[in-house]
Amino acid sequence: LHDDYAFPLPVIVIAEMLGIPGGDIHLFKRWSDASVAAMGAEDPTPYAEDMLAMREYLLQQISERRNNPKNDLISGLVQARIEGQGLEDQDVLSVTNQLFVGGNETTTSLITNAVWRLLENPLEWTKLREDLSLVDQAVEEALRYDPPVLGLYRNTACDVELHGVTMPGNSKVMLHYAAANRDPKVWGNPNTFDISRPAKRHLALGLGVHFCLGAQLARLEAVTALRQLIRRVPDLRLLGQGERITPFFLWGRRKLPVGM
Repeated sequence: LHDDYAFPLPVIVIAEMLGIPGGDIHLFKRWSDASVAAMGAEDPTPYAEDMLAMREYLLQQISERRNNPKNDLISGLVQARIEGQGLEDQDVLSVTNQLFVGGNETTTSLITNAVWRLLENPLEWTKLREDLSLVDQAVEEALRYDPPVLGLYRNTACDVELHGVTMPGNSKVMLHYAAANRDPKVWGNPNTFDISRPAKRHLALGLGVHFCLGAQLARLEAVTALRQLIRRVPDLRLLGQGERITPFFLWGRRKLPVGM
């Protein structure tokens, strides 16, 4: 399901938004896998060649937009001005790379995780199949139950004491959104996947200034993917638990075997 269904939709959408030619989209599967693997690898050098290839490709796209702007995100970035100053190629590359990786890997995991849990709990799959109006709730429950980003690091600005433990200033702290999304003070039966659960705010997409810029796009893609899957293959079933993706701070299925 990952390779044939959950991956193509988000990568096609973000590539089209960035202005990547359709004939080149196949390249980004390998580059995306390398980018994600490198993020969690003790030694990222095995992925250096693919990372360099993606960097050179994007720099070429940036150069082309400087000479011939189009109606896409890369063109918008190269034309942007902050107090009269434009962005350097490296700045545009950094943002473009962040948009590309953030715009496909996490949404791919959202789709895969949602299908995984629905098929793992056949009553939930049947419930959704019989009432597609629950699809938005199903996506929110998938985000709560299996957030694609388990947590990220923050730097403490000063000494902070929590629960009798002092975290020194200027040190790294890993905040686990996944733990907050299973807080029994907020969620009844938090370790149960339930698409009928009343809506509450979860932290899978961040909070405040760190809230995901692509949150609504990710939701739209996941809702669309689930609707089409149920309409076209209503008797889908899980053939195994598959394999998880490798970075320790991300959560998704690298492989998810399904059948009919």
